[in-house]
Order: sequence, then C-alpha cells, then structure tokens
Amino acid sequence: MEGLWNGPPVLDGHVADEHWIEVESGVSIRVLVWDAEESGPDSGTVVMVPGWGSLFEGWRPLVTEWVKSRHLIYIETREKASSKFNRRISKDDFSIERHSKDIAAVLEALDVDRTNIDWYSSSLGSTLLIDAFEKGDLGGRSSVLLAPNPDFKFPLWSRMIIYSPLPLVAFRKMVGFVAWVVNRRTKEEGQKVRYRRALLAQDVPRMLLSARWNLGYSLPEDLSHIEVPCAVMTATSDTLHDFDKVQRIADAIPNCRMIKVPSNQYAHEPDVLGEIREFHSTLP
Repeated sequence: MEGLWNGPPVLDGHVADEHWIEVESGVSIRVLVWDAEESGPDSGTVVMVPGWGSLFEGWRPLVTEWVKSRHLIYIETREKASSKFNRRISKDDFSIERHSKDIAAVLEALDVDRTNIDWYSSSLGSTLLIDAFEKGDLGGRSSVLLAPNPDFKFPLWSRMIIYSPLPLVAFRKMVGFVAWVVNRRTKEEGQKVRYRRALLAQDVPRMLLSARWNLGYSLPEDLSHIEVPCAVMTATSDTLHDFDKVQRIADAIPNCRMIKVPSNQYAHEPDVLGEIREFHSTLP
C-alpha cells in the first residue's frame, strides 16, 4: 500500500512536483503541484483539499483533465498515511484548527497568492475550509465544497469501536470489517471502490486519533462571516453524507449556491468541470 502515498503522479504527460512541506516542527505533509502549460496569467490557482483518508487515485480522473488548463495544488491532510511525524502523535494533532493551520503553512511555503485561489474540497476538507473561512483564517476567490460535514456523528457501533481500549493490533484487524459495513451502506459503485481502497490503505493509529477528535466537533451554526464566494456540491444518492445537513450548511453561508450532481463519483470525474466552470462564470 505504501506506493499509494508517494511518488509524483504522471497524468497524460503532466508530471507533478511532489513536496513534503513541514507545517510545524517535526510534522510534514505531502503536497502535489502541477504547473499547467496552457493556463492564462489571470487563471489563478486551484487548491484541492480532499476528504478524510482520501487517496489521490480516487481523484486521478478529475485531476488529469484539470491540470491541462490550471495551476493545481493537491494537499493531503495529516491524518493520511503520507504525512511524516518525527514525534509521538496525540488526538489534538488532528483538530480542525490544526488542519487549517497546515493549509495556511503550505500556501506560505509555496508563495501562493491567497486572493487568487479557487478551492475544491471534499468531506473533511470542505469542513475545515468552512471553519477557516468563518474565522477569517483562510480566504480565496471562490470555493466549491463537496459534501461538507457539519459534524461527525458516526453510528453507535462505530463510536463504541473508536473509543474502546483495544490494542492497536485489534483495530488493524477491524479495518476489513469497517470496509465491509461502509460497502453495504453505499449505493454508488464508484464510491464503494474508492472508500474500500482508502480504508485499507490507512495508517490506523492516525485515523483512530483523528476519528476520536472529529467525534467531538461540529461547525458553528452561524456562518454569516464567510466572505469567500461558495458553492456547496452534493448528490442525493450519496448515503454517507446527509443531504439535509449539507443543505443547511449551504443555507447558512451567505449567497451560497447549491450544486446538485448525479452522484458523489461524478464529482471525482472530468465532467464535473462543467458545473465548476459554470459557477466560476457567475462570479464578479
């Protein structure tokens, strides 16, 4: 599984620059950067922040097309197996605030103009961006937020597992069972494949501590201070992200647009660029 978390991807001849950027002392996260040959001087930068434990392979179809015309930065948050810790980890290492500080550190290290960023994020990535936008810690030109989570209310059976004082070897053996349960709960075939592959590739201690922190988090109800033009993207067929909760987030963000797509898998494929570009065309 290690090869899933390192090596610069080559996408139809477009080779990524692979970085491990130190976001705090002893902690580095993996960042992939593509410089598009065809992008214009005012096209800005796409910054992607994928979901909890998300593998790049699940985003390959979309990114392959997008890098042909845009400067694109793909950031893997620290709960993923690609991150490097040179010290002992704790639950607080995986807080939403810590994730947003990591994103800010990456932008600073790469000298990215924050006013010229078009964000594209999913799940945990969307949640941390909404939190950072509301607090004024991050900004940008636009943000498309796929399936944001207002909270992380896992089912009772999974909460019991997450908080149980089992040895790590037992948690590692349970990953296959969790993948089986998620597979049964998911309707979309492409989403099933992505989630199973991602679950089996994780660093279990990091994901366990991240899950424990996430369980106690919820987005602020008041999101009225967000100034970044946002669109929330969702699919009614996505059974892992509550449609009504996603709708409430969209309603709480000022002037937010709701984009409904055929499936969560569709949002990982090149065709979704039509919806994204249409949204960008409506911006001042």
